[in-house]
Amino acid sequence: MSFTYIRDQIIGVDVEVPTFDGTKRKYVYLDNAASTPAFKSVLKCIQEFLPYYSGVHRGTGFKSLLSTELFDSAHEIAGNFVNANLSNNTVIFVKNTTEAVNKLAARLCLNKDDIIVTTMMEHHSNDLPWRKYAKVVYVKTDSMGYLDLNHLEDLVRKYNQNIKLIAVSGASNITGYINPIYQIAKLAHSYGIKIFVDAAQLIAHRKLDVKPDESEEHIDFVAFSAHKMYAPFGTGVLIGPKKNFEAGDPDIVGGGVVEIVTLEEVYWTYPPFKEEAGSPNVIGGVALARAILQLHEISMEKIAQHEGNLLQYAYTKLKKIPGIELYGDTNNLENKVGVIPFNIKGIHHALTASILSFEGGIGVRNGCFCAHPYVKHLLKLNQDEEIQLITQIRNGDKSNLPGMVRASLGCYNNEEDIDRLVQMIEKIVNNEYKGKYILNQRTGTYTLQGFNINLKEYFPLHPESSFYMDKHYPESA
Repeated sequence: MSFTYIRDQIIGVDVEVPTFDGTKRKYVYLDNAASTPAFKSVLKCIQEFLPYYSGVHRGTGFKSLLSTELFDSAHEIAGNFVNANLSNNTVIFVKNTTEAVNKLAARLCLNKDDIIVTTMMEHHSNDLPWRKYAKVVYVKTDSMGYLDLNHLEDLVRKYNQNIKLIAVSGASNITGYINPIYQIAKLAHSYGIKIFVDAAQLIAHRKLDVKPDESEEHIDFVAFSAHKMYAPFGTGVLIGPKKNFEAGDPDIVGGGVVEIVTLEEVYWTYPPFKEEAGSPNVIGGVALARAILQLHEISMEKIAQHEGNLLQYAYTKLKKIPGIELYGDTNNLENKVGVIPFNIKGIHHALTASILSFEGGIGVRNGCFCAHPYVKHLLKLNQDEEIQLITQIRNGDKSNLPGMVRASLGCYNNEEDIDRLVQMIEKIVNNEYKGKYILNQRTGTYTLQGFNINLKEYFPLHPESSFYMDKHYPESA
């Protein structure tokens, strides 16, 4: 299967966007770690399914029966994608990986004396939910940002009997490092501890095998999101042992989670239905299933090879640029997904990202990427600097907000995309960008003077005009 075929499967890959010089340029999307575009096959599948769409479960009409069959089959397809034993494990559909982690944290019957071991490199979604229910201890990372596996083992030995779970990302959304999850699983199981893998950043880039339940390398719980695997229609997946979800009350209750309700008692049904309260996102489930079939057709091995070659190409080019700061290990790329964090010396990361967008037509992301402790570690911020920054931010001044720029690759990106990125970075380094950029201290973002984009012209959904300027949103991805 050719790379051209893969690129042709992506919706929006040839879209042109406005730039500061008055021209439109073909958009280069390098923010795939946040969310990927959709496969054409996914959209086609949804369009073909919509005439038959109906409410699922308990409906007796033909459309309901068909929709139910497809939605239930989507669960099976998602489980098979990671080789889960569906006799012993359940596949639960949620909104995204964040909701999956929150559900797991709520359903493990934790208390404040229980310990969850997670790591310094985690996305907040694999940190903050655990803090609500238990004590969290963190595995250190070294100066390059790799997990300190010796420290992990020290923590396991120290807290052994109180540890309820080791929760670790399959791949970092900052450095792209692929963590040794099977080695960690083996360590965990040798102490009778279960492991959860946040696979949101791994699932679209490498083949994930949770291994047989009886294997010492078995991944007990895993979660991932369709919107990072070319099906951005609002579905996340949580997979884990049925027995963990059969016990206790569901975290969200309402329609669809019961067998019997009286005025005095409630009898819950069985998972996954017990954990999927209310009318489910049938479209999202079908979209996820079709995306998985498309990934199978392309092959995860070919995706890994292509993205690895492209990552090598990118770093070879970027390392030649004077004034660029590259974070993490830039030499050993085999165990790294396509995430490139960088800064340009003397230029704020938000300014760099704005120039890339408004003058280069390139979409990247900047900030701390919902992994603040890890980014601060890689930036080598000391405690005094961090305290000073926290004070400024809490006082409403984000002008010195720490962070990086992140370019992240998908299976469809090519060398031309990398060349466009490199050319624009070189212009920024050489002070050859054209616009005058204004810092908004309240948001920490830069707007381009004299460049007002009326977004309504491009997709008029809201009745009022919508401009990009002076907007601030919480960080994501």
